[in-house]
Amino acid sequence: MSNYKEYFLSRAIVIIFLFFGCASLISCTQKMYAQPINYDFKSKNDMPDFSDLDYWAASPFKIDPSDKVPKDLNDSEKDSLADVFFIYPTSYTNLKMPDGWNASIDDPKINSKTDKESMLYQASVFNKYCRVFAPRYRQANLEAFYTKDKEGADAALDTAYHDVKKAFEYYLEHYNNGRPIIIASHSQGTWHAGRLLKEFFEGKPLKKQLVCAYIVGLPVFTDYFSDLKPCEDSTSTGCFNLAHFPRRL
Repeated sequence: MSNYKEYFLSRAIVIIFLFFGCASLISCTQKMYAQPINYDFKSKNDMPDFSDLDYWAASPFKIDPSDKVPKDLNDSEKDSLADVFFIYPTSYTNLKMPDGWNASIDDPKINSKTDKESMLYQASVFNKYCRVFAPRYRQANLEAFYTKDKEGADAALDTAYHDVKKAFEYYLEHYNNGRPIIIASHSQGTWHAGRLLKEFFEGKPLKKQLVCAYIVGLPVFTDYFSDLKPCEDSTSTGCFNLAHFPRRL
């Protein structure tokens, strides 16, 4: 940890600021990509195949909007000592739910919206210092957070998490190779990130590789984690930062 601890987490405040403010406060570069992003793909079983880069919204092994470093950080020096596993917020916001409770994994409009918003204006802030991985997943419709149909909402969120979990397992097996990990998420992504942290990091050997978790956009209750703790300062590791930390009533 000592080799990268100070390097990354001394910039924690800046990174969190950029995470929220890139879209409105920082002018991100808007140059054309070297090659078009493929949205013309069709899943054989309506599920993502993470061996295929089309099912990654961001990957260091393809050209994608997360490659667009914010202008103020755009220079020739780059350090990718750690990996960011980024879980994006809801792009499936049509409350008429044309795909049902969960977005189709190969819906070109939803995938394009994810890339042009979350990848470009959120995931990209980590790109100067990290390799960025962001799996496409069958995200639950926005209505899942407001409906009275708890059974339908829970099933939709479980389906979405299933994809995120499978993506993370694929990442660990094929890409991680013992590298430090940052978990980053926003909104619905934070719902899934919490489960991922509990299942793979809390009380597990993998926690030793956790630089930090930036889980924002949803509350995390004080009793949600038993082992993972909020970061005390910008040099803390193996902990999490968030925007809202309420107590249960």
